[in-house]
Amino acid sequence: MPQIIEQGSCMTKRLLAAILISLPLAACATDQNRPVAQTPPPAQAQAHAKNVILFIGDGMGISTITAARIYEGQKRGETGEENLLSFEHFPQTALVKTYNSNSQVPDSAGTASAMNAGVKTRIGVINVAPDVPLGDCAAGLAHPLPVTAEAAKGAGLQVGIVSTARLTHATPAAVYAHSADRDWEGDGDVPAQEATKGCKAIADQLLEFPFDIALGGGMGKFGGRNATDAQSKIQNWVDRTGGSFVQSANALASASTAKPLLGLFSPSHMTYMAEKKADSGEPTLTDMTAAALSHLGARKKGYYLMVEGGRIDHGHHEGRAGYALEETVEFARAVQYAVDHTDPAETLILVTADHSHVFTMAGYPKRGNPILGLVVPAEGEDDGKPDQPALARDGKPYTTVGYANGPGAVAGERGVPETGIMARQQALVPTGSETHGGEDVALFATGPGSQQVHGVIEQNVIHDIVTDALGLD
Repeated sequence: MPQIIEQGSCMTKRLLAAILISLPLAACATDQNRPVAQTPPPAQAQAHAKNVILFIGDGMGISTITAARIYEGQKRGETGEENLLSFEHFPQTALVKTYNSNSQVPDSAGTASAMNAGVKTRIGVINVAPDVPLGDCAAGLAHPLPVTAEAAKGAGLQVGIVSTARLTHATPAAVYAHSADRDWEGDGDVPAQEATKGCKAIADQLLEFPFDIALGGGMGKFGGRNATDAQSKIQNWVDRTGGSFVQSANALASASTAKPLLGLFSPSHMTYMAEKKADSGEPTLTDMTAAALSHLGARKKGYYLMVEGGRIDHGHHEGRAGYALEETVEFARAVQYAVDHTDPAETLILVTADHSHVFTMAGYPKRGNPILGLVVPAEGEDDGKPDQPALARDGKPYTTVGYANGPGAVAGERGVPETGIMARQQALVPTGSETHGGEDVALFATGPGSQQVHGVIEQNVIHDIVTDALGLD
């Protein structure tokens, strides 16, 4: 029997049932693509958590954490290297292997599925069995994987979803949806032939899921052909659930905590922090995290909350390190808010990334050198030219941060690089969008159940840590 699951410390009965159902399809897996089993940690009594918050910094690899740590410190006038981001103070850490079942370097659909369903899946699919071909509606419908949020609702817990990306984007979608293609976000995205087989747009699946609070971007994915369609769908959701719908930070701040709440604050992804204007009307990630904690905490029933800093990833894809670092600093601020406004005896807080990026820090810049600036070496390290940028062999300076590929790739003679938060950093290989990286990412944890976070683990074990802590096994 092909081994398509890597086990953590538990395996839910529902997950076992799903695997048995999926065996006919999974049987075509090859040894080459078969994931390796994860060795369970030693059995021991674990304290249950009333609440679990899973923070996902999309694309927040270790090099991003290091650069953001320095960037945050330098924003306060420090040298930066000595700084720690909020979650770097957590007592438990681990390294997480991020590969998908068919890809060395993953995408967010497969990684988010691993964390929510406990199974590594193919690149591009959401919460369906590992051998479901991308875009195969019938196979996806036949082989869904149960997810943490479903189990949480079944146990009487609340569920919250927060993202600075579209709520239908891969990472937030993996909390509640099942789809043979992550791009089937709205009605217009599902091919007509596949729609006739019963596959629903991810936006429709969100409106059908019994969430307690969902906040993010993506209003444009909730309509068929126009904004009127979106308003009609959302009004139907309001009428059916008795919930509230908000579209601004002010409305979010005054929304009732006594009923379900949906907030959509932009047509697509929310505005980058680096571009955000004071009068934009959009809440920040910290604002949305605060609203979610207030909403979920009001009922005192316990909850599973996923919070995504989605635009860290997008800044990197554009080759704009400053954008990514500014998003990471805001992400760390949201984590700190959660730490300050939850009971550490009741709440397990996990902070991780779904994958890394080909983002580098290089050269020999002096201590405190601006992280988004040119490499200026320490005194005496560059032919006796203090405070002057180091020069590459082409006679031009270079930046501390850069990319192995992306839109900033140099063609022909290399020019003097841009610097600062709005700059696009130079890259090596020309690609239309900078790509993900395949190295391990970090997992930080605090609270009941955090003792399971140690060593090097498979990404799907994060699902087991969450379900163990909530007693969903």
